[in-house]
Amino acid sequence: MIELPPCPLCKSTFTYEMENLLACPECGHEWSAEEDIIGDNQLVVKDSNGNILQNGDAVVVIKNLPVKGSSQSIKAGTKVKNIRLVEGDHNIDCKIDGFGAMTLKSEFVKKT
Repeated sequence: MIELPPCPLCKSTFTYEMENLLACPECGHEWSAEEDIIGDNQLVVKDSNGNILQNGDAVVVIKNLPVKGSSQSIKAGTKVKNIRLVEGDHNIDCKIDGFGAMTLKSEFVKKT
């Protein structure tokens, strides 16, 4: 069975195919199956090299980053696994060993 994408407007999972279009029975939205995967309302986060990041990716810190309220800093080369993307200036939520929960700017990491 083919898994159809959810509706880009209302996020309903009850989408169905109608000729060469996909349709949502809940909000009535119709869209082409060939449309770009990245929609206008989806968060797009890029690393320092321009690679698109996704939830669950692993990244490496590319420069030493000072941590507010701590005398230690996050060293360049620190690998961070299982990131979560959020909106805002610091657009990566993660856990870093020795520091705990952190938010990072995507411009200071690269995808592994």
